[in-house]
Amino acid sequence: MRKPIPSNRSRRSPFGAPFRTPLRTSLGAAAATAVAAGLLCTTPATAAVPHRADAPPGAAETRRVDVVARVAAFWDQYKSAVLGTNPDMNPTEVRNEFLTADLNAQLDAWAEQNGADPIFRAQNVPIGRAISYEDSGAGHATVIVTQQWSDGSSNDVWYSVPLDGSRIDGLEDPPA
Repeated sequence: MRKPIPSNRSRRSPFGAPFRTPLRTSLGAAAATAVAAGLLCTTPATAAVPHRADAPPGAAETRRVDVVARVAAFWDQYKSAVLGTNPDMNPTEVRNEFLTADLNAQLDAWAEQNGADPIFRAQNVPIGRAISYEDSGAGHATVIVTQQWSDGSSNDVWYSVPLDGSRIDGLEDPPA
């Protein structure tokens, strides 16, 4: 009968540390290289966020994610309210929760002038959306909502969102 070959996992060096096989060493080096490369690369969207000297590392990325999440929460809740599937709020209450009073007044005027929903910029409700972070400066971020329609078309609506976490204060069609 043959003796089983001992596993490297059970073997220890004279110092008590597990032996490193070439495969484990290579995998560890590859993982360390990938982590280092990922930390050293900066995407253009992240680079566009200004970095305050007193902000902790990663704060700019956190602010970027926060403003996108805030616009997504608003849009999703507003759509649900318009469709009647938001059990907690109607469209006006959603707008009051997420938007400044000045923006709400501007949107009411836009709706009266255009005969359409001021958030969706149309008379019907989009079937979906994609949200992207565009840029930031002067304490505000620009977030673009690309609304998808049942006929396959789409349109963009630009949101201005304060980086300090307060209410959305701008919503407009994209610049021409």
